[in-house]
This record gives sequence, structure tokens and C-alpha cells, in this order.
Amino acid sequence: MSLASKTLKLCSCNGTLALDGKRLGEALKTRQPITVHRELCRKEAGAFQAALADPDLIVACTQEAPLFSELASAAQSQARIAFVNIREAAGWSAEGREAEPKIAALLAAAALPEPEPVPQVDYKSAGELLIIGPAGAALDWAARLAGTLQVNVLLSGGGPGEQPAERNYPVWSGKVERLAGWLGAFEVEWTQQNPIDLETCTRCNACIRACPEQAIDYSYQIDMDKCKAHRACVKACGAIGAINFARSSAPRKEVFDLVLDLSREPLVRVPELPQGYAAPGGDPLAQALAAQALTALVGEFEKPRFFNYEARLCAHSRSGRKGCDLCLEVCSSGAITADGDKVKVEPHLCAGCGGCATVCPSGAMTYATPRVPDMGARLKAMLATYREAGGKDACLLFHDAGEGRKAVMELGRRGKGLPARVIPVECFHVASVGIDLMLGAIAYGASQVCVLTTERTADTYAAALAKQMGIGQAILRGLGYAGEHFSVVGEDSLEAKLWALPPARAPAQAAAYNLAAEKRTSLDFAIDHLAKQAPQAPEEIALPAGAPFGALVVDKVACTLCKACIGACPESALLDAQDAPQLRFIERNCVQCGLCADTCPEDAIRLVPRLLLGAQAKQPVVLNEAAPFNCVRCGKPFATKAMIESMLVKVGGHSMFAAGGALKRLQMCADCRVVDMVSAKDESSIHDYRK
Repeated sequence: MSLASKTLKLCSCNGTLALDGKRLGEALKTRQPITVHRELCRKEAGAFQAALADPDLIVACTQEAPLFSELASAAQSQARIAFVNIREAAGWSAEGREAEPKIAALLAAAALPEPEPVPQVDYKSAGELLIIGPAGAALDWAARLAGTLQVNVLLSGGGPGEQPAERNYPVWSGKVERLAGWLGAFEVEWTQQNPIDLETCTRCNACIRACPEQAIDYSYQIDMDKCKAHRACVKACGAIGAINFARSSAPRKEVFDLVLDLSREPLVRVPELPQGYAAPGGDPLAQALAAQALTALVGEFEKPRFFNYEARLCAHSRSGRKGCDLCLEVCSSGAITADGDKVKVEPHLCAGCGGCATVCPSGAMTYATPRVPDMGARLKAMLATYREAGGKDACLLFHDAGEGRKAVMELGRRGKGLPARVIPVECFHVASVGIDLMLGAIAYGASQVCVLTTERTADTYAAALAKQMGIGQAILRGLGYAGEHFSVVGEDSLEAKLWALPPARAPAQAAAYNLAAEKRTSLDFAIDHLAKQAPQAPEEIALPAGAPFGALVVDKVACTLCKACIGACPESALLDAQDAPQLRFIERNCVQCGLCADTCPEDAIRLVPRLLLGAQAKQPVVLNEAAPFNCVRCGKPFATKAMIESMLVKVGGHSMFAAGGALKRLQMCADCRVVDMVSAKDESSIHDYRK
């Protein structure tokens, strides 16, 4: 990877990094050796300021990025500045002196152009806040936030509290029946269960004084467990209809921009909560932090549209028959729902994890932040530079930009750091690392791929990653590549795992192709390259259940060649034949969704997960064929003999086919059947006329 067109500012951080500017310049193909500064952020800041006249600038420091950005702003520089961490990620390590190939790889990745921007998802919030919860906490936070946000309160869950002295904001009481939506568009439905209508109530306290059981508190909610139904409160109430024990209110629905849920159990129970919704529970500190965060969510906001969905490739269902539900199962935000034969993704709810794209067998769902081709270009550049700089047995460590980055930085500052062969790769979310990226990285020459999970990584993500890795490992093992190529690493065991992990076998020659936007295409390229370089050359590899590759076994005795399976297949893996009753199959197209097996009325199809290698996987094969059945009227073949015979047996005793000629029509082609029915009707009419 060449950095000849860019200006690189390198710093040894006061001599704590062992950097050889000459060797790095050779690895990165710069025109001259790279100058290594010692205190670029302090004594040598002038060298950075002098470089601001250049159009493209790479600074190998992230700690002082705010300072460098401030200096660039003060100089009104138009330079495009990229910051890259080589300190905690490479130099601060027990193997820091051997880390130059990794440093070169990190710098090469930073030199790549920014990916093309993706479409944005817009939010608009006017600050209309609904606070839900027990009276004490809900009314207290309402009083605190009323001057900042447009406050509304829904009392639920009981508990003492006191209504404000001035009616500055609406206060309701009831049970939440439904809460759905996102920042700027939360729909909340509730039913009133409190006999006191808080909107009509004048808060005169007459009901409180009149209640002999003290069942009414100053939040004007009746504790029905204490209430003895004397109705003294009704008699004392001066507001007609404010208290009604027989009230049966219809559900009420309102729309809010923000929701502060103080309920004991959150009303929205998904790992990734929608933006604009906070559920801090009963902890006062958590409540304060949540309230502070909500006050900042007023205005117009945007985020990337993290996914692309190609409905024509989706294997979710056909004609009410269930196929693939993997994206619905892995989604942590509830953004994906069934929509007939397809699925529907609500971009405002999507948290950007990319798990849906990772588990999607067909590639109908793809990740867009970044796109697989962009991430592939990054991996390719890093691994090529690492190899050219003399690095061996590269291990890629994927981590997210939040807790994962923090764990990597912590290891560099306080632990042994990362081994010299472990190259950290930051992504928005680790759940987006699918089998196409994993096998692509091995094809590009990586020895291993590790994915770092933290305590904030949902269990569904870890399980999905482990399953993808199991499939990838089965493929590599079948090809003869020895060792553990894939692993999920928890932050608690990060240091121990990485330093104890022995290298696995990689292909002798790195692939030159680029990863494609289509998942199946990327997998085809990766598998073909790995097979060509493989120590073994099997014709097929057995895969675990749930793998996106496989064959079909058809019970030829049970199969009637009705071809319902062909209509159910969303991937064109099952085919008809124009000139003969045949069921044909292209194995490379099959994603093992199971729709064909579920649709088959004879239960004659069984899935066999495996990987068939070579050109034969792309060629159609005949799974079943049968003798044709010829129309008894015109002689034209129109079905199979087995299908017609099976149908005659099933309907032979039915009253609908007792009339003369009915069974015979089943043995006719469609055209002759119509002609025969019309002829029979005409004959019947003539017979009736003659009578």
C-alpha cells in the first residue's frame, strides 16, 4: 500500500514506541524515509502545523486528536486529516519491537479513501416528553424537567406522591397497554384504572379527607386494596363525575417525542432500546443520567441507514409456509417483522448491529456501514502491507468503537498489550462480521479471525457469531487447513486468549479478488480460492445443521413430481424441465431454507447440509423424473403417471367424482377438460329440451 500521495506524521510518544522510519517508509512505499517525531503534540507541534498545507494528512495518534483538530481549525486548514492509533494497538506491547509490520498495516488502512456515504434516517423531536412510573418518582422528575422539556406524566404502578400545586402539565393515571415507536414518534396507549379522573379532578382534597380507610393519597390515586367501597369520596367530591368506580374507559392513545420509563420492569424489553426511550429503573443516579440524555434529544437528528434489503432474494416464507426466520431471531431492537412472504425493517428502530446481514443465508439483507466491499478493501490492504513488511501469521481482532475499543486500549496501557501478529480492526458493531468477511480474510492471507465481545454484547449476537464461525471452521477443516481459525473472545479473557492462541494454517498465496456486495458471490470467490490453495481436495464437505449450503434428497417413491417445491423455492435452486417430467436442482443456489421440504405434500424432501466443491455445484442435476401421463382425449403429455394415479386413488370414492365422466376428466389435459365439460353440458341441455 502506497502513501506517496499523503503526508504522514509519526510520533514515538516521548520515545515509548520503537519506530524505524526507514523500514516503515519501505513497507509503505513512500518516496523517502518517514520522519519519526518524539513530541509532536507539544515541542514539535510546529511540524504538524507546517503540514497543514498538504491536502491529505495522516496522524498516528488518537489521544491528541482534539488538539490537532483545534490547531487545524485555527489555521483554517482544508486538509483531510485521518487519525490512527499505533500506540495501544501496536507499540505498547510486550512485542512492541516486532510490531512494525502491524504498524505499517494500520497506517495503510488509514490511507484508504473514505467509503461512499450511505442514505440517512431522519428524526425530529420537539421535546414532548412522557414520564411513566410511580407517582413519587414520576412527579418529582416532572417538576425538574418541566422547564426544559414539554412534560406529560402517566402515573402507573401505585406509590405515594403529591400532585404539583400548579397545573402546568398534564397528569394521567392508568396501565400502559402498548408502547411503540422511536425518537419523535412514540405511540402510547393506556387504559385508566384509577376511579379518579385526574384531568377533571380539582385537587381540593375533599376526597382524601372523606376517605375513612385513607385509601387516597395526594397523587389522587385510589389504592383499591384498602378501599372498602363506602363511596364517601364520591359524595365529598365537588367535581361532577371526577370519581366514578363504574368507569370503563376506552384505551387512550397519544404520540410523544421522548419517553422516560420509571417502571420497575421496562415496558420495552429488547436489548437495543429505541432512541428517545430511557428505562433507568429505580436507581436515582441512573434516572438522573437518563433525564440528562433525554434533554439533549430536542431538534433534528440523523443516523445512517445501516442495511440494504433485496426482497427478491428473501427466503422468509412462501404462501404461508415458514422458511427462514434468522434475521427476526437475531434482531436486538425489534426492527424486523414478518410482512407476508418477506420481512419489513423499520430503519428508525434499527440499531445498526448488522446481525441480520450476518445470519442471512441468501444475501437478501446486507450491511451498509460499511459495506462488505469497503471492509474487504480495508482487510486486503492491511494484510497485504503486513505481509510485505515481513509480518507472519496475522490474526485479525474485530472490535466495536465503544466498549471493544476501550478493552483494547486498556490492554495496551495496563497489560501486555496485543501480540505483534494481532491486528485490531474497528467496526461499528461486531455482530456485522459474517462468514463472508471471515472466509474472505483467510483468503486474503490471515491466519485467524477473532471477534471481541463485551458485557454489552447481546447473547444472541455471540451465539450467531459462534454459529457462523462453526460453519467457516468446518469448511476450512474439510479443506485441510489445520488449527483454530475463528474464535469469539470475551473482554475478560482477551489477554490470556490472544497470547495463548497458536497460529492456524493460512493459504500459501493470498487472494487478489475484491469482496462483492452480493454475499453468495463473495463466498463463492473465497471458497474457490481456498479450495485451490487447500492441502486437501475433497469433492464435498459435511457442514453443521443451519449452514447456508447443502443438497436435497428426494424420496423418488413418494414424490409425484407435482413441482410445488419449485414454486416455493425463492433462490431458483429447484428447476423444471421443458421437455420431460423432471425435478432438477442447482446446489450452489440452495440456501437450505427448508421451504421446499415444508411445502412438499408428500413429505418427500430432506435437507442435507454440505458444501459441494467444483463446477458440479453450479450444474443442474436431476433429483427425480417419471414417465409422462398422456391425455386420454388428445394424447398430449401433461402430467406424470404417478401424480395422476395418486390423485385417482385419493378422490376415487368422493361424491364429487361419482358422476359419469368426472374421473375421466382428471385424466385429460386442461384444454380437453374444458371441451369435455362444455360438451357434456350441451348434451344435458338437449336432453332436457326433448323431455
